[in-house]
Amino acid sequence: MSKLKSVNIKGKQYVEVNERLRYFRENYKDFALTTEVLEKTEKSILIRASIINDKGVVVASGMAEEEKGSRFINKTSYVENCETSAWGRALGNFGIGIDTSVASANEVNNAIVNQSGAVKPKVEKEALMELNDEKMLDVLKYVATHKAKGLEWIINNISKKYKVTTKWKNQIKKSLQDGE
Repeated sequence: MSKLKSVNIKGKQYVEVNERLRYFRENYKDFALTTEVLEKTEKSILIRASIINDKGVVVASGMAEEEKGSRFINKTSYVENCETSAWGRALGNFGIGIDTSVASANEVNNAIVNQSGAVKPKVEKEALMELNDEKMLDVLKYVATHKAKGLEWIINNISKKYKVTTKWKNQIKKSLQDGE
């Protein structure tokens, strides 16, 4: 198996579900990945994902449960989040992306958040864009639209897409102060 891209969480490498899914789709074209809602209530959902081979036999499965509103993403997308988690477990149980752990990066991050009640830890991402003068206009529009949410919230959300240096944080702070 080729090495899949992983992220570092607390000193250990984990493979994200999208990497596992991409590998599965590229290498097992005649297999299927299915999901089944086992239970859905007003407050939670339980999903099983199954990998079915080209003969129609279930060769691996994984389950996940999510509580509606238990953290930020689950306020609006707990069903989708649960399905992704179930996929990650099934793909891991099938043997994809388990060089260091069956758990996916997404699953580990979620567990850390749920156990500590803390803010979601940052995962090292290679895809963050540099914030520069060209993109600053878009960022300033974003700041103006969300200024009521405060500097910390704005910086946190912008940091999900861009590498925000102290210089740019100060620029954003200044634009907030100028706009008040």
